[in-house]
Amino acid sequence: EVGEPFKEEKAVAKYLRFNCPTKSTNMMGHRVDYFIASKAVDCLLDSKWAKAKKGEEALFTTRESVVDYCNRLLKKQFFHRALKVMKMKPDKDTKKEKEKGKAESGKEEEKKSKKESGKDEKTKKEKEKEKKKDGEKDECKKDDTPGTPKKKETKRKFKLEPHEDQVFLDGNEVYVWIYDPVHFKTFAMGLVLVIAVIAATLFPLWPAEMRVGVYYLSVGAGCFVASILLLAVARCILFLIIWLITGGRHHFWFLPNLTADVGFIDSFRPLYTHEYKGPKADLKKEEKAESKKQQKYDSEEKSDSEKKEEEDGKTEATRSSGTDGSGGERHSDTDSDRREDDRSQHSSGNGNDFEMITKEELEQQTDEGDCEEEEEEDTESGPSHGKS
Repeated sequence: EVGEPFKEEKAVAKYLRFNCPTKSTNMMGHRVDYFIASKAVDCLLDSKWAKAKKGEEALFTTRESVVDYCNRLLKKQFFHRALKVMKMKPDKDTKKEKEKGKAESGKEEEKKSKKESGKDEKTKKEKEKEKKKDGEKDECKKDDTPGTPKKKETKRKFKLEPHEDQVFLDGNEVYVWIYDPVHFKTFAMGLVLVIAVIAATLFPLWPAEMRVGVYYLSVGAGCFVASILLLAVARCILFLIIWLITGGRHHFWFLPNLTADVGFIDSFRPLYTHEYKGPKADLKKEEKAESKKQQKYDSEEKSDSEKKEEEDGKTEATRSSGTDGSGGERHSDTDSDRREDDRSQHSSGNGNDFEMITKEELEQQTDEGDCEEEEEEDTESGPSHGKS
C-alpha cells in the first residue's frame, strides 16, 4: 500500500516538474510530457535540497540517494516509466530515398564531367600544378577528417509505450509525468482576467470621470486603426496613379513596410521608395552585362598575347644565335624591302593596290634600274682611283 505524498515530496516533485527539461509527445492517443532520468538526477543535485542547512543534513548527497528518492516518487505515481519504440519506415520512403541518392550521384557525375572538360582547355603545366594542389588538399583532409564523409543526421521518429518494470534508473530512461500542478503564472493571469471581466460588467457603476476617460481612449484607438486602414488604401491608389501616368516606368510606394510583417516602428520606415523600370534601366543592365563580357574577353586576349610574346622572344633568340657572316644578306634584304615599299607607296598614291602594266613599261623600269646600278658602280670606283 502506498500512502499519500508528504509536503516535502510534493515540493521536490514540483521543483522537478518546472525545472527539469521536458519534451512532449503522443502516448496512447494523448499528449504527454516526458523527461530523461539522468537530467532529473542532475537537476536535483543542483537544488537547495542538496545543500546542508544548519543542524540538518542534506537530503541529496550522491546520485544513488537521488535515485532512491525518485523511486519513492515513482511509487507514489508522480510519474511512470515508459518505453521508446522506434517507428519503422515504409518501403515507399526507402525507395524514394534510394532514387534521391541516385539522382544526386548522377548530378555529381555531370558536374565532374563539366569540370574535366574545362580542365582540358588549360595547358599541361596548369594541370600539373592543380594536381599537386589537389594532392596536398586531400592529404590535409585525410589528416583532419579520417574515414568517410559525414552525412546529415536525420531524427528518427518514435512513440512511447508503458514499461512493464516500473523502476527509476539513472541513465537514458524515459519517464512520463502524471503530476501536473498549476503554475503560479497561469494562476495569476487567470485571476487578472476574471477581475477585468467583472470590472467591465460593472462599467455603469464607475465614476463619471473614469467613464469619460475610457470613452476618449476608445475613440482615439478607433481613429488610429481607421487612419492606418485609410493609409493602406491611399498608398495603393497613389501607386496606381503614378504607374498609369508614367506607363509603368515609375514605381513609387509611400510607407512600403506599412503592411509588412515587422515591428510597429519599422512599419513606418522608410518613408517612401522609388524604382525606375524603363528602357534606360534595361540599357544600363545590358551595358553592365556587356562590360563584364568585354572584361572577360580582354583578360583572355591578354593571356593569348602573352603566350605569343613568349614564342616571339624564343624565335628572336634563336635567330640572334646565328652566324655573323649574314650581314651582307641582311643589307640586300633591306634594299629589296625598300624597293617594295616604294612600289607600294606609288600604288597607294595612285589609289590602286594592283595595276595593269604593259611590256613596254616593264622594259623601261628594268632599263632604269640597270642605269642606277651602273651609276652607283662609277661613284664607288671614282674615289678609289683618287686614293690610288
